[in-house]
Amino acid sequence: MNIIGRPNVGKSTLMNAMVGQKLSIITSKAQTTRHRIHGIVNTPDYQVVFSDTPGILEPEYKLQENMLKAARSALVDADVLLYMTEAGMKPDEENDFIRRLQKSRVPVLLVINKIDLSNQEKVTKAISLWQEVLPKAEIIPISALEKFNVDRVYKRIIELLPESPPYYPKDALTDKSERFIAGEMIREKILMQYKQEIPYAVEVEIESFKEDSKLIRISAVIYVERESQKGILIGNGGKALKRVGREARLDMEAFFVKKIFLEMKVKVNRDWRNSERQIKKFGYH
Repeated sequence: MNIIGRPNVGKSTLMNAMVGQKLSIITSKAQTTRHRIHGIVNTPDYQVVFSDTPGILEPEYKLQENMLKAARSALVDADVLLYMTEAGMKPDEENDFIRRLQKSRVPVLLVINKIDLSNQEKVTKAISLWQEVLPKAEIIPISALEKFNVDRVYKRIIELLPESPPYYPKDALTDKSERFIAGEMIREKILMQYKQEIPYAVEVEIESFKEDSKLIRISAVIYVERESQKGILIGNGGKALKRVGREARLDMEAFFVKKIFLEMKVKVNRDWRNSERQIKKFGYH
C-alpha cells in the first residue's frame, strides 16, 4: 500500500499513525522524506506493508531527481494507491502523477488531510473538485495528526488489499536498517533546528553502530556542502551541534530502548546533491 502526494501534506504522519511507530521523520519543512520507507504491520491474520514516499515536486538538482524516481516507483508496485492532499490544495490535472492515477488499474484512495485546520465548506469543495478529476477514487477526509478517520482509512486498505503470502518476517517493523533510522533521527533534529538552506544541504552517514547488552555506540558524520554551512551547523562553541546530538540521542533511546552514546562530526562534501556518485554513496537509487 503506497502513499504518494505533494510535499508536506502529511504522508509520513499518516504512515506512522497506521503502523503505530515513528518510522518516518516528521517536520514542518517540505522534502523531509528523501527515501521510500516501508512500515510493516503484522497481526495473526495478515501483514500489511505501508510505503511512505518523497513528496512530488519539480526537481532542481540530482538529489531531487532521485527523490522523484522513488515517488514514481510507488505507482508501479502498489496493490492499493493512496494519494494524499489537503483542503485548499487544487488538483493539478496536468501533473503526471494525476494522469497515472486516472489510468490506474489498482484501487485508489484519495485522502484529504488536515481537515482540523480547515472548515466544512472548504472540505466539501475539495471533495467535489477531486471527484471530477478522479471519479474512480474513494475520497476520505482525515486529520492524520489528530488521528481522525485514520482507522477508517486503515480498515478500507485491509478490505482492498489482495491476499498473498507475507513478504517480510513476522517480527519485521520496517525494511530500513537501524543505522538508517539513527541517521534519520539526527537529520530530523537538523531540519527542526536550522533555517533556510542548511537542512537541505545536509546528509547524515552512520559510520559505526556497535551494540552490546547495555549500550549502543553510534558514530555519525554530518555532511554539508560549504564551509560556511559547517560553521553554522556547529554553532558558537559547538552549542548548536550539541543540542542536535542531545535531542537525537533521546529519540534513539526511546526507539531502541537502550542507552545511546552518540558521537558526531561535521565534514564538507562540496555540491554532493548534484553528484551522481555521492548520491549513490548515500544510498539513493
